[in-house]
Amino acid sequence: MLTKISRLSIQKKNKSKIVCLTAYSKNIAEEIDKYADIILVGDSLGSVLYNYDTTRKVSLKMMIEHSKSVRKGVKKSLMIVDMPFNTYKNKFQALKNCKKVLKETKCDGIKLEGGRKLNGVIRYLTMNKIPVMGHIGITPQTIRGKYRYKGKTNLEKKKLIKDSKSLEEAGVFAIVLECVERKLSKQITETVKIPTIGIGSSKFCDGQILVTDDMLGLTESKIKFVKKYIDLKKNIRQAVKKFKLDVKKSSYPSIKYSY
Repeated sequence: MLTKISRLSIQKKNKSKIVCLTAYSKNIAEEIDKYADIILVGDSLGSVLYNYDTTRKVSLKMMIEHSKSVRKGVKKSLMIVDMPFNTYKNKFQALKNCKKVLKETKCDGIKLEGGRKLNGVIRYLTMNKIPVMGHIGITPQTIRGKYRYKGKTNLEKKKLIKDSKSLEEAGVFAIVLECVERKLSKQITETVKIPTIGIGSSKFCDGQILVTDDMLGLTESKIKFVKKYIDLKKNIRQAVKKFKLDVKKSSYPSIKYSY
């Protein structure tokens, strides 16, 4: 019998684009779940919800608590949880923390940032039946300075190709390619047999992911790959303004909204 993860790899690779979005709470997750294939509880919640200047400040406890909330809103999609910075420094620490996340959140898998250097850790996790999603290109947990796409030099291209093959060999079921040059992301996607999920890495990937709050216009993101599909901030301002006017005029609460 195929698992949700094996169905994703077999049925989607080179056949149907994978839709992936982030969620940090039940309310958002249950709306995304109607349309997404994967819901990622991303450590991006550090900047989106807590105004941190880096995802490195996100703790395991924070990820678990938000994931518990998201789990309540997910029925159909694959639910993946980011492992935060410094929670998978070696294979023993990684296994202990990943088991804790899977047990407490009932997620379907976890995501780790990094290439070949994580080969041993990922092999150990997959050997212990922990489903792992990889993440190469720009890795927010280790980035310094401004976003700059990867794959610009021949050295970077060779490294990313080796990283993708290494992750596949280690047993990841999919790889996030973040800000990887277009032609290179196409090459990687055609080379590996597992799905690639792009973010700022071209239409040639097997799927795409965005931070939901960015896509909904709830953040002030200026990153090139972010497309805002709606300006929810504007809608929120209009609703709050109308509420204020109703309160000032004593038209709210009317009898309809009173006991």
